[in-house]
Amino acid sequence: MDHNIWYYVIYFFLTLVFSTIFSMGGVGSAIGLVPIFTVMGMPLNLAKAIGLFINSASTITASIMNFFRGVLDIKFAMPLVISILIATPIGAWFSQYVPKEIVEWLLTLFIITCAFLLIFTKREAKFSYTKAWVLYAIGGSVGFLSGLIGVGGGSLIMPILILLGYDAKKAAYAVSFVIPFSTLGGFFTYLSFVHMDWILLAVVTVAAIIGGYVGDFIMHYKLTPAQIKKLIAAILILLAIKMLFRLL
Repeated sequence: MDHNIWYYVIYFFLTLVFSTIFSMGGVGSAIGLVPIFTVMGMPLNLAKAIGLFINSASTITASIMNFFRGVLDIKFAMPLVISILIATPIGAWFSQYVPKEIVEWLLTLFIITCAFLLIFTKREAKFSYTKAWVLYAIGGSVGFLSGLIGVGGGSLIMPILILLGYDAKKAAYAVSFVIPFSTLGGFFTYLSFVHMDWILLAVVTVAAIIGGYVGDFIMHYKLTPAQIKKLIAAILILLAIKMLFRLL
């Protein structure tokens, strides 16, 4: 499909801004960009496929930086990686058959609940990092749902880990590492039934990589765990409002 230069410029800057903001919280931007892309006229399944790849690009950039800084706990992240890698393609495949509106309502309610719990509750740590079964359960359930709805699972995993008592900054580093394993699996599943706009994909990927670098730099050097917790809550509330406007 042929588009003029402004079409790509608009998508570039949208992706850059949202990837920067969401990377500051250690999560991917697809949950914000997919609804915006569809409102702009992009076919839903194409928007979901591109959103998943955007998450991969921005979070891979952040994870490489975190690895070399020595702040990434790979042992903690591996149960999430394994379970989400298996579950996300299954959810993406089922997305062809499950009514989108039902899943979006459930996702919206879940986001609202997580956001307000993050704001109004203070939880002590209930699980240690050795409780791998908790992480497997979280990764499997979130992976399936993220594949189904076409967004990265980071924005769902982050509030769950924080509510369970995990340190917000440590969780953000781990989630940033986990997301590409989820989103790439879902992306390749969507490719089996979506006609891809490869030029647009390349443009938004460059924007996502830049946004991932900038957002992770801000998170690492400028934000405390408490600030990250508030940032995630604020982002989730804004997303819930946007999704409610689409659904009502």
